[in-house]
This record gives sequence, C-alpha cells and structure tokens, in this order.
Amino acid sequence: MQALSGDPKIYASSAAAFFAGARSAMTSVYVVVLIGTYIGLGALAHDVGLSSVWMMASTIIVWAGPAQLIIISAVGTGGSLIEVAIAVTLSAMRLFPMVVALLPMMRKPGTRLPEMLLPTHFTSISMWIESLRLLPYVAREHRIAYCNGLSSGYMGTAVVAGYVGYFLAAGLPPLLASILLFLTPLSFFLSTVNNARQVIEKIALVLGLILGPLLAYWQVGLDLLWTGVIGGSIAYAYGRYRRSAS
Repeated sequence: MQALSGDPKIYASSAAAFFAGARSAMTSVYVVVLIGTYIGLGALAHDVGLSSVWMMASTIIVWAGPAQLIIISAVGTGGSLIEVAIAVTLSAMRLFPMVVALLPMMRKPGTRLPEMLLPTHFTSISMWIESLRLLPYVAREHRIAYCNGLSSGYMGTAVVAGYVGYFLAAGLPPLLASILLFLTPLSFFLSTVNNARQVIEKIALVLGLILGPLLAYWQVGLDLLWTGVIGGSIAYAYGRYRRSAS
C-alpha cells in the first residue's frame, strides 16, 4: 500500500482494500456494540421458538437489528406476515437517507450499477458512521471494496454473536437482553452528537430530543416519522434563512 501524509490511501489491490476495511471493523468500538446487540437478539429469537439457522440467515438477509427485533417480536405475538412485512419496510426506510449520502462518496466515473448493489445492502448505522469517517482517507477507486470489507467484518461479528446469544438464552435475564439491544440506538445517538458540527445539525438534534418524547407521550401515530419530518424541516428552513440573510 502507498500512503502519503494527508493523501488518501492507495491499496495494492481491491482485495487489500477489502481486508483493510474488515480490519477497521474489527478494531472499531461498534464491533463491541454489535456483539452486545446480537447476543440480545439471539436470546430473544430462542425465547420465541425460532431456530439458530433462522437467526443467522435473517442477520445476513435483513442486516438491520431493529428490523430483526420487529420480526422476532411480531412472531412472538402471533403477528401476520403482511403486518411484519409492512413494519419491516417502514423500519428500513430510515436507512434510505444514509444510502443516498454514502453512495456518492464511493462512486467514481465508470462505476456500474451492479457494483453499488452490495454496498447498498450492506449499509447499516455502524457501517454508515464509520464510512463517513474513514472513506475520505481511502482512494476513491478502492472505496467500494473497503466498504464491503467494513460491512463484512460487522456482519460476520453479528452472525457469530447472534449464534452465541441463541445458546446463552437460558442464562440471559430478559432485562440484560433488553439492555444489550439498547446499545445500538445509544451508540448512534452519541455518534450523532459527536459529529454534529453545523448549527442546523445541532438544531435538528435538539428538536428530535424534544419532539420525540412529546409525540410518543401524546400517542401520535408514526411519532418517529413525524419527529424527523417536523424537526428536519424546521432545521432546514432555519439554514435557508441564514444563507439568504447572509
């Protein structure tokens, strides 16, 4: 690998970039978060009667902890297939803005659509946050391979942790499983606070902290969606006002 001070890293091959991404995943704090989260998910899957193979397969296919939690909870309460599908789809919509923000960082002239499909599926909260931080230091021609390696490291960890959690279920108290599941949203929140640099980002964050609990308390349907729409719109309008005033 060739690397100049301040310049993006240039790897010897796409395979080298892939393994560098996987290595970054395994040394990231988010791998600890994933281990805790998926141990909890594996324990819950065991409790509702799902198989360990189902747990591992759903991690690879769905690759979204909250969506898997929805599926497990719905199965445990006897929810219908259509209800589960709608709930998982609505849950997955939160990842769309992340994909839209991330793909332009990976795309280069001549990039074909099939090359972008795997990173699109691989996009998760952990991968998105780390990619935004690390990709500027990776040469553009190796960013897709690097991201695929990053997510493969995270996904492999999640699969193993879910399998371990499945067989630890008998000795894992429900309260501890719930605490472990809370690690992912907590880590995302702390990363968002840490990365909020612009005023409008801080406004949106504060509005979300205020509106979310209020709408939930008032039992407003789709409270999370409305929190994002209202808070984001106000922050965006304020940003437009500041640019026009200056």
